[in-house]
Amino acid sequence: MSARLEVADIFRRHGEAYRQAHHGHLGRVERRVMSAIELCRTAALGGHIEECRACGAVRVAYNSCRNRHCPKCQTAVARDWLAARASELLPVPYFHVVFTLPAEIAAVAFQNKAVVYTILFRTAAETLRTIAADPRHLGAEIGLIAVLHSWGQTLTYHPHLHCIVPGGGPSPDGSRWISCRPGFFLAVRVLSRLFRRLFLEALRVAFEAGGLQFFGSIADLAGPAAFARLLAAARRRDWVVYAKPPFGGPEQVLAYLGRYTHRVAIANSRLVSLADGKVTFRWRDYRHGRKTKLMTLKADEFIRRFLLHTLPDGFHRIRHYGFLANGRRVARLASCRQLLAVRAPETAFRAEPVTDLPSLTHPCPCCGSPMITLAVWHHGQAPPPRSAWNDSS
Repeated sequence: MSARLEVADIFRRHGEAYRQAHHGHLGRVERRVMSAIELCRTAALGGHIEECRACGAVRVAYNSCRNRHCPKCQTAVARDWLAARASELLPVPYFHVVFTLPAEIAAVAFQNKAVVYTILFRTAAETLRTIAADPRHLGAEIGLIAVLHSWGQTLTYHPHLHCIVPGGGPSPDGSRWISCRPGFFLAVRVLSRLFRRLFLEALRVAFEAGGLQFFGSIADLAGPAAFARLLAAARRRDWVVYAKPPFGGPEQVLAYLGRYTHRVAIANSRLVSLADGKVTFRWRDYRHGRKTKLMTLKADEFIRRFLLHTLPDGFHRIRHYGFLANGRRVARLASCRQLLAVRAPETAFRAEPVTDLPSLTHPCPCCGSPMITLAVWHHGQAPPPRSAWNDSS
């Protein structure tokens, strides 16, 4: 059985040609992402050699790159993150609200990711909290988790924010829990209009402060008159805010978060083939009944689209707001449970324990017995020869 195709295979085979062809337009972040994915779980990053003393099986394990854009390196991170979230769930309906930027604003976002993504997070959260606090709609303080995605199914640039929101919150005086109506959270038309106003105002402020840059096809937006026309046109458009039906329960919320929070632009499981310099992958056509289709791109174009979705250094693409904000989450959740008259849940979703003993690694894939580390090498070092393996029996 042939090995499954990975994004790393595409980068290893066509990455150097891509770097040469786009030498003057490839940024430091993109270069680092390409290098990390190419080297992930190869001898170049270091690793260890382990042996099963029960059956004699020997295995060489290479280190992961741990880059957040790497399709192979998100499973363990997502597992640990979800373990923490499981203990924070409340026994109430949870809703999924999506905020999407229109195409002309997305073009500005691509050239100003850190600034515009920050505005997107801030204004989407403010929109939800403001409308929820209004007694005409809910009249409660809410909490939410927001996750940034920038891709569509075909890897095109499509910045949008996924928000997971408990269906209710404490009253303004903190004396009672206010629940939303069954199956309904907040009116999306009201959310859309406020989001549009808040976002465009924040974008205008950023422009006037000199915080935006414009190149290539949108270079003319550097002029105040052209930028004002952009804002005016965007103000006339309906902005897409979409609220999905509520989740069935905490398990569904966790399953959903597991799929979305640490996702990268494309999973290795969607790749079909790499042949004749072309990449074929599966995608889902949501406009035509979610039908699964195949798309084939030249390797150069596939890499270009993948790199559209790199994030600026240090940028957090998962953020918490309201009573789920990081600084006060534990105390506020305890207060919410008191209002709901429920206990904190016992975490059913647990991360695997971490051992500090370097000699004990993974169970043997053949017999399940513990495997013993024989040798270790680090990034930049050559794997040790068999004669240098440390016999720790």
